[in-house]
Amino acid sequence: MLKIIVLIIHVLVSLFLMAVILLQEGKSAGISGVISGGAETFFGKNKARTMEGTLERLTTISAVVFIITSLVLALLMGK
Repeated sequence: MLKIIVLIIHVLVSLFLMAVILLQEGKSAGISGVISGGAETFFGKNKARTMEGTLERLTTISAVVFIITSLVLALLMGK
């Protein structure tokens, strides 16, 4: 029973992780990224309040949950 619950959580977290990664913008901005690179350090303080910062935080949290559920599933399947 515990295996099934952890497996369902694992699948849902993996789907959420894929969606969050696909929603993020690419880091390469081309030549415009080189020109506006100095402004990024100034406005970087408020980055956590933007959609990009929220998506990065959600990616980190869901990746950690994915790894934890992977390890739990590996331990449960070994029994």
